[in-house]
Amino acid sequence: MTSGTVDATQELAAFLRTRRERLDPRDFGLPQRRQSRRTPGLRREEVAELAGVSTDYIVRLEQGRGLRPSPEVLEALARALRLAPDERAYLFDLAQQRPPQIDKAATTADPALAQLVLDLSPRPAMLVNHRYDILAWNPEISALLLDLDTLPPAQRNTMWLCLMHPRMRGFYLHRDQIVREGIADLRAAWAAHPEDQALADLITQFRGEDAEFARMWAMRDVRVNGRGVKVMCHPEVGRVAVRFEVLMPIQDPDQRLVIYRAADADSQAALDRLTAR
Repeated sequence: MTSGTVDATQELAAFLRTRRERLDPRDFGLPQRRQSRRTPGLRREEVAELAGVSTDYIVRLEQGRGLRPSPEVLEALARALRLAPDERAYLFDLAQQRPPQIDKAATTADPALAQLVLDLSPRPAMLVNHRYDILAWNPEISALLLDLDTLPPAQRNTMWLCLMHPRMRGFYLHRDQIVREGIADLRAAWAAHPEDQALADLITQFRGEDAEFARMWAMRDVRVNGRGVKVMCHPEVGRVAVRFEVLMPIQDPDQRLVIYRAADADSQAALDRLTAR
């Protein structure tokens, strides 16, 4: 199963191995065995028993030997491995058991959505696609992050800015968490859009140029993060904590509206000072 930029067979094998190895046998009430465990997590035969398949089937899946599991087997594996909803979706994407994506990556903002971003002022807002390309923005998000109007189009990407732009290296108070969550979201997009060569090229660039990204990408975490809190260290107004919300329009699901709101009174005052400037 090789589709576009994703070698789905090998990625499925690696994903199943890493999910199996992270599990604690004690959480499953499995009997203690006399033979010590040489590797972390559950044994293949234990996963096979939990999923109702043969051990040989699990071995062949983890060796990437060209199997294409049915939806029923995938569901059983998801339960056995206790996958989170985003991980389950990723598993089904790798096995190509979801309806194929018919939408193409958005490269320009829909005019109505671009106007909506401006209408959200004074709340900082922007429009991004599944690659994290920034398609539209308002003055408040530029004041908070960077002057996006002055950046070349290739650099208007939130992941690129976080990893590569010198000013952004120390911008987030909890940088490791921000990068890890971004990579987990990007991995889900990578599996859902296997034909997107531009996304594959971007990931290759990040893996080759940033050791932090390469290390976290290899962890194979998968999580679509649609809301949360980010704490920023702004060079002009100091600490700013924001709550963010990501909304996906039904008509244009690849154009994601990202809205920031102050998380506390001091952060609101800081945003107000930025707006006044």
